[in-house]
Order: sequence, then C-alpha cells, then structure tokens
Amino acid sequence: MAVPFRRTSKTRKRKRRTHFKLSVPGMVRCPQCGEFKLAHRVCKACGYYKGNEVASND
Repeated sequence: MAVPFRRTSKTRKRKRRTHFKLSVPGMVRCPQCGEFKLAHRVCKACGYYKGNEVASND
C-alpha cells in the first residue's frame, strides 16, 4: 500500500480546503414590509410576491 513520503503541511492542507465553505443565501428586502426574505420567494411576514398578495397570514 502506498504511503506518503512526507507529511502534508498545514499550509498545503488549508489551501486545498479553501473551497469547503458555506455560501450565504441571497437575501433581499421585501418592498411591502421591509423584512428580509429569500430572493424569488413569497415573503413569510406579509405574504406578498412581486406586489401581489399570494398568501394570507391568518
């Protein structure tokens, strides 16, 4: 079985792992109520999407 000749340094290991990170979701302000919401989704606070009420919060 193959064994590495030298130990992988901390710098080399960390350079390889720079792409393992979480991405921030696209958040925008709702034009109706001003709450933050996910882009292209119905606002959970007021139920509006593109200026039209599509869900009622009863």
